[in-house]
Amino acid sequence: MDAIYKLKKETVRRRYSPWTIKSYCHYASEFLKFSGKEENKLTKKDVFNYLDYLSEKGKFESTMNIALSAIKFLIRNILKKNWVMDIKYLRKPKRMPVYLTQSEVKILLQSINNKKHWMIVALMYSAGLRLSELVNLKVRDLEIEFGYGWVRNGKGKKDRIFLISEKLKPDLKKMIDGSDGQSNVITTQNSKISRSSIYHIVRKYVKIAGIKKNVHPHTLRHSFATHLIENHASIESVQNLLGHNRLDTTMIYVHAVLPRIHVTSPLDMIS
Repeated sequence: MDAIYKLKKETVRRRYSPWTIKSYCHYASEFLKFSGKEENKLTKKDVFNYLDYLSEKGKFESTMNIALSAIKFLIRNILKKNWVMDIKYLRKPKRMPVYLTQSEVKILLQSINNKKHWMIVALMYSAGLRLSELVNLKVRDLEIEFGYGWVRNGKGKKDRIFLISEKLKPDLKKMIDGSDGQSNVITTQNSKISRSSIYHIVRKYVKIAGIKKNVHPHTLRHSFATHLIENHASIESVQNLLGHNRLDTTMIYVHAVLPRIHVTSPLDMIS
C-alpha cells in the first residue's frame, strides 16, 4: 500500500525505533484492510470499529494504545485528514513487576555455559538495560576502565549513563578486543544480534535453571531496579540509571520491595 510505504518512510525520517516502525506499519496496514475502504473514504467510525474489533479479540491495553497511536499517525501525517481524534488511550492497570531474587539470578547465571550468552544476561541484569539498548550498544559507548557506559538515543531519544560491573570488565574487554568503535558489542556472525535471539536465549536458560516465573529480558531490568532498592540505593539514583522521566514510574519498585524492608516507626524509637 502506498500509504504504508509513506508511513514507513516518515517514521524512519523521524528516527522512531525499529520496533515502533514495525508496529505502526502492522497496525496501520491491518486497519486499512479491516475497513475495506479506499483511503479517501475512511471515517472516524472506521477507527472505532477497528478498535472494537481488537477489544473483542481480547487484546491488552498496551496493544490497543499502540494500534491507536499508529492509526492517529496514519490519519494525521500520511492521509492529512484534519479529524478531531477524541479517542482516549486506555489506562494500563498497575501491576507489580515480575523480578528474580538475587539467588535466582545467581542460579540463572550459573546455568549458562556459553560465554556470549552469559554476557548478554549478565549485562542486562547488571546495568538494567532494555532489550533494544543492548542490541544497539556500540563499543565506543563503553568506558570500561571507569566502570560505566552510555545508552545513546534511548527511549525518549535520551542519552543516559549505565553501570559496568567490576565482575564483567575482564570478559567484556576480551569480547570487544580488536573491534572498532562503530562495532556492536553483542554480535552474531559479524552483525548485530536480533531482539528475538536475545529473547530466546533468556527463555532457554530460565528453563534450564528451573525457574518457574514468567521471565523475559525485561525481567532482568526489573530485577536490577528491585535489587538496588533492596540494597538501599536512593530512588533518585535508580530513576536516573533506568532513564525514567517520572519518579512515580520508578516508585513501583519501592512498592514491590517495601513489605520485605524492615522499617521501624519513629514513634517506636522514642524511649
